[in-house]
Amino acid sequence: MAFQMYQADCLQWLANCPPHTFHAVITDPPYGLREYTAPEIDKLRNGKGGVWRIPPKIGGSQRAPLPRFTVLTPQEVERMHDFFLEWGRRLLPTLVPGGHLFIAATTRWSHLVFHALEQAGFEKRTVIVRLVRTLRGGYRPKGAESEFPDVSSMPRSCWEPWGLFRRPFTGTLADNLRRWQAGGLRRSSAQSPFCDVVESGRTPRRERAIAPHPSLKPQAFLRRLVWISLPLGVGTILDPFAGSGSTLAAAEALGYDSVGIEIDPEYVEIARRAVPQLAALSVEMPGFDLPEPDNGRRPYTTLPLFRQTVNA
Repeated sequence: MAFQMYQADCLQWLANCPPHTFHAVITDPPYGLREYTAPEIDKLRNGKGGVWRIPPKIGGSQRAPLPRFTVLTPQEVERMHDFFLEWGRRLLPTLVPGGHLFIAATTRWSHLVFHALEQAGFEKRTVIVRLVRTLRGGYRPKGAESEFPDVSSMPRSCWEPWGLFRRPFTGTLADNLRRWQAGGLRRSSAQSPFCDVVESGRTPRRERAIAPHPSLKPQAFLRRLVWISLPLGVGTILDPFAGSGSTLAAAEALGYDSVGIEIDPEYVEIARRAVPQLAALSVEMPGFDLPEPDNGRRPYTTLPLFRQTVNA
């Protein structure tokens, strides 16, 4: 098992990627496209300004920053659609036929992103619901909190949509599994298929300490997605918006090869340090028939990673 981390713009990188390279893609993109630009990241790291909401301390506890997706103008919304359309077109050929894409979204913008991916040629399969109570939403009217104490601008978000897409293939699923080792999803256990509603807590503090990133997802959730994404336990996983490497760490923990793309050099360095540490964490995954780490059993094989020259 091995992981590779590249600093690159993912659109440029995907344009140079050989076809049929990956068996699955698991990613959490910048929904608004503004929040992870260099100027906005600088404002986030400085603790003020920009589209990031820096919550106040409550009882001495500092909550994680959240991007203000509602500040997008109609022109920015159109650019978001166009970006994911182009991104989907470049991503599609890098997957083997039947390869799956798992993509995190927000309840506000998932419809736009998912529609763009279907236009790009992906087949939408379903939406996986990650049940997690966040601190997003539920705010009283800004500047008039005491005047309207019983009013919220919108509901508090208690779930996160993950779109599940697939590269189309011809023939039967069984034939595609034999040829490309893709097209289906690995069962959680011999007795149970994976369910599309997943209870998930917020990312534990120990993981955030290892891989500081405002959108870090928990290993307990990501390892579930990684496990089901390779139906025969064969292949390489891509995260084109890798951040601090949590998807790669989940793949590493389960013994799969992975490739991560990240445009921010600081996060690239964080990921290279954090992936082995996150992968080494013991994470409970009840209901999953995972191999014991010390029993020598490898219920999968790994494919050789290709080498690409874009900002390696």
